[in-house]
Amino acid sequence: MRTIGLETFLPCTTLFRVFLDMKYSYDKLNLGFWLNYTKDLCLKSIFILLIFSCEQAEATIPSTDPPVKILPKEPTITAASYPETYMPMLEGKKVGIVGNQTSMVDETHLVDTMIASGINVIRVFSPEHGFRGDADAGELVGNQKDEKTGLPIISLYGKNKKPYDSQLEGLDIVVFDIQDVGVRFYTYISTLHYVMEACAENNIPLMILDRPNPNGHYVDGPVLDTKYKSFVGMHPVPIVHGMTIGEYGKMIDGEKWLKGEVECDLTVIPCSKLYSHAYRWRVKIPPSPNLRSQLSISVYPSLCLLEATDVTIGRGTDGPFERFGHPNFPDSLEFNFTPKPNLGAKYPKHKGKKCYGFDLNVDSMNLQMYKIDLSFLIEANNYMKGDMFLGKKKDMFHLLAGNGVLLGQVQKGMTEDQIRETWKEDLDAYKLIREKYLIYGLGDE
Repeated sequence: MRTIGLETFLPCTTLFRVFLDMKYSYDKLNLGFWLNYTKDLCLKSIFILLIFSCEQAEATIPSTDPPVKILPKEPTITAASYPETYMPMLEGKKVGIVGNQTSMVDETHLVDTMIASGINVIRVFSPEHGFRGDADAGELVGNQKDEKTGLPIISLYGKNKKPYDSQLEGLDIVVFDIQDVGVRFYTYISTLHYVMEACAENNIPLMILDRPNPNGHYVDGPVLDTKYKSFVGMHPVPIVHGMTIGEYGKMIDGEKWLKGEVECDLTVIPCSKLYSHAYRWRVKIPPSPNLRSQLSISVYPSLCLLEATDVTIGRGTDGPFERFGHPNFPDSLEFNFTPKPNLGAKYPKHKGKKCYGFDLNVDSMNLQMYKIDLSFLIEANNYMKGDMFLGKKKDMFHLLAGNGVLLGQVQKGMTEDQIRETWKEDLDAYKLIREKYLIYGLGDE
């Protein structure tokens, strides 16, 4: 998006400095000329600014929908970046860390930071995509050893989603520090659930180092029907839950969602006081291989529903979760792409085939996501003539949607507003539950 700021007035300010220098050096030569010239140039600059400002507002801010607030320059706010708030609680203890490539303290990994500070780190646990965050979605990652520290890395994705008692043996405390994106089917919160459960069963305290939620400025989507509970949806929450991972952990514990209603000895180290859900926060490190940009993180809650269909969302291209398409979409569509194997997509859908579709990489999309956009799903269904699956099973779609009705609503031709109305009652009830566990302000929500 084009922005115009103080640089617009640079000619005015420069000439004004010249005028001041002339005035106070008593050099009066051509002073009248410079005064008139400066006045005319300033008026023209202001006029140009007003024109561009109007164009910008018209292009990116819908007339009826509220714009999302974005800080012009974000401060450092992650809990991990303030070791003085949590390191004293870890001194003299044997520590386990649940982390990945996002577990950074400024430019240094949390594991390295703790070891350098004299903390006795015993072992590391990693979620989906692995400790380095380079494994494909759904790819099984085995246990490894960290080359730098020699620490064992225990994978919590695959058959071993919940730490075994033996893997927690000898630990005095577990620290959880992973960047989440605030979406029900993004599996880091499922990993959190199982870590909390294992810690509770073994009487081991858990500390969460909180991080901002890049989709925390809104709540939307169907609330999960527990008949469709799975690793991509473990709790009765909407697709976009509007909580940080620390707040979410408090809700898991407070609502007694752990097996046997066990309670976890949970401590949440909050983000700095500057954090608020009123703003959309940018993520500096990609949380997974195919969420590489702020745009992909923004549209992920809406676009991921297509993952269960035969439509591709751009895995195997330079813009995953920034586009969608299919070989059977009409070739009259101007945009096309061809998926090929790459990092994070060894076997992309429709590999080597030209797919026609839509490029979502536009400023208005990137800046204005404040609700789930069902138009992607509806458009795909229309272009596929009501059969987005082409023989594929529909079970995974129902798990991602969290119910068995969304697909039928789309296929029946219901509008986005009609579908959204069916979510309202459950969303209102969820927001009341959520409110009990919020640590940060909501702004004008």
